[in-house]
Amino acid sequence: MLARLKGLLFGGPKNLLDPRIHHNLALVAMLAWIGLGADGLSSSSYGPEEAFLNLGGHVHLALYLMVATVVTVFLISASYSQIIELFPTGGGGYLVGTKLLGPTAGVVSGSALVIDYVLTIAISTAAGVEAIFSFLPP
Repeated sequence: MLARLKGLLFGGPKNLLDPRIHHNLALVAMLAWIGLGADGLSSSSYGPEEAFLNLGGHVHLALYLMVATVVTVFLISASYSQIIELFPTGGGGYLVGTKLLGPTAGVVSGSALVIDYVLTIAISTAAGVEAIFSFLPP
């Protein structure tokens, strides 16, 4: 009974020589690439505008905001270059956090990345729908 339920939920054993399996795996990788690519795209597309809009009437602070943004980009780039030296084969936030700070930090980092990606896709979808319907009268 348990094996039958498992078969219904997960399907039967897969033949690794079946070309359809590789096609499905390639499709999953492509969809992941699209989802992860949206993260950097949305950060650079929506982030600066939202930061400026949140200044409100304090437009004179925009120069300081720009300097802080540039410094942040350079700090992140410098830290990435150090991480690449320590982990030349890659690994991501979960592996780096686990190896350098412990398993709890790795789980927190991995969880934060999953939440970030889900929110990024939700924001990108909402922005796309808003752009599509922006041509309609209010």
